[in-house]
Amino acid sequence: MPLTATTAPPFVTVLVRGLLAGLIAGLLAGTFAYVAGEPHVEAAIAIEEAAAHAEPAAGGHDHEDALVSRTGQRGGLFLATGLFGAAMGGLLATAYALLSRRRRIYDDDGRAGLLLAGAALLGAVIVPFLKYPANPPAVGDPATFNQRTVTYLLMVVLGLVAVWSGSLGYRAVGDAAPTWQRAAAAAAGFLLVTVVAYVVMPSFQEVPDDFPATLLWDFRLASLGTQVVLWTGIGLLFAALMHHDRRRRAAAALPGT
Repeated sequence: MPLTATTAPPFVTVLVRGLLAGLIAGLLAGTFAYVAGEPHVEAAIAIEEAAAHAEPAAGGHDHEDALVSRTGQRGGLFLATGLFGAAMGGLLATAYALLSRRRRIYDDDGRAGLLLAGAALLGAVIVPFLKYPANPPAVGDPATFNQRTVTYLLMVVLGLVAVWSGSLGYRAVGDAAPTWQRAAAAAAGFLLVTVVAYVVMPSFQEVPDDFPATLLWDFRLASLGTQVVLWTGIGLLFAALMHHDRRRRAAAALPGT
């Protein structure tokens, strides 16, 4: 007999599970970034330092040491991904709680959490990545840093809007429509916003012609992989924790318990 739970769990319970899932997923993502990304970061820094040493001494540029050593940066990687994962897990838990109360879905084994994590991965990571892929330390004009940061954050917002537009298209067709029609409507709504955003938003071509293409794309794939590990981990862990919580609440509601 399937488990049921007719009341929503307390928000604090959902939030704690989201924070825990995010923290663990963040540490997993940090491990992936360390293993898959750090070698490419080191290679990019070596290229940057070689180019700096090759500059004529008459250029008048003093190359100061980094404020934080590479060893400190490696240690800070796990702290940063852990805290970021916890923050994202908290946001996902908040969205899950709001969605659950609105639609009264308390017995779905956390599938809503998985869908939310997938939506976040698609809208906040993949859509911006395809427009503005990550670049290693040696790539990018410092003069355009602020502009690139603002446009990337705006692209994240537009990516989430695209996902929201796709969900609106899915629901607009109606529950009686075949699944393929609802999926087509969702894809059309998502692609409409995404294509418009890609056309309207500016592009930045700042990769030097002599920068190794293999290193560039290895770094970008490692960066994307880190985000995939993060959001997949958050979704799976949060769903598992919510399923466990539902089983516990359903067992407590049985007569004689």
